[in-house]
Amino acid sequence: MTCSQFHENAPARVVVVGLASCFGCQLQITNDEAHLLDVLGQIDLQYWQLASSAPEPEGDVDVVVIEGAVTTEESRRCVERWRERARTVIAIGACAVTGGIPGMASKGLHERLVDVYGETLPDACGETLAPRSVSSVVEVDFEVRSCPIDTADFIAVLERALYGSNVLPYADTMCGSCKRNESGCFWKMGKQCLGLVTLAGCGAKCVNLGRECNGCRGLSPFANLDSARAMVASKGMSVEDFNASLELFNQINPMLEKGE
Repeated sequence: MTCSQFHENAPARVVVVGLASCFGCQLQITNDEAHLLDVLGQIDLQYWQLASSAPEPEGDVDVVVIEGAVTTEESRRCVERWRERARTVIAIGACAVTGGIPGMASKGLHERLVDVYGETLPDACGETLAPRSVSSVVEVDFEVRSCPIDTADFIAVLERALYGSNVLPYADTMCGSCKRNESGCFWKMGKQCLGLVTLAGCGAKCVNLGRECNGCRGLSPFANLDSARAMVASKGMSVEDFNASLELFNQINPMLEKGE
């Protein structure tokens, strides 16, 4: 069901919430100046944490957009509360989708806080959890991947949430994008690139700019990690370095946990 079916005579009620992140993905939305007013004109933006200090609205909403990883009991309750109140949940950015950078502390967030603040933590730290994605806490309807998100990608996903679409999400790996772009291959240059296991959809922007893919979109469901590691070894490169690179944006990815 799309939001256009919820309220045929009224714009969809939308809120934007930020959890553990740099707020860069929310900032990316504001950077789409050419289309931002058109987007805002189609919705009833009831709350945007980055743009206003107003309190959260009461009652149910049509769409909640969530940026950031879940790292505290408070943020877990926040996500669960919005899942109950919202018809549609959109997770945006690597932190919300795969745990992102906060996920690197998934096995020792409390210890890292103690290193910074000492044994007596500030009340603002709250009751910490191992950082996790939004989808590991509640059901997510749509995802906008990458770090940071692409504004056009966000608008396309929001449009799907509001009006419906038969467009299927990406599932291929990034290598296909590089071939279509004729941008060459870093592996042939003796450099490790995560495009061979990373989910496609960004157009291989980093590779086009001369930088190896760092995997910020997460693993493709078609990723064959065993074959990728074998290929790394066949090139005389470090499999340990490859694994470490994978974990930058995939610390809590179930595919890694299963060793697939």
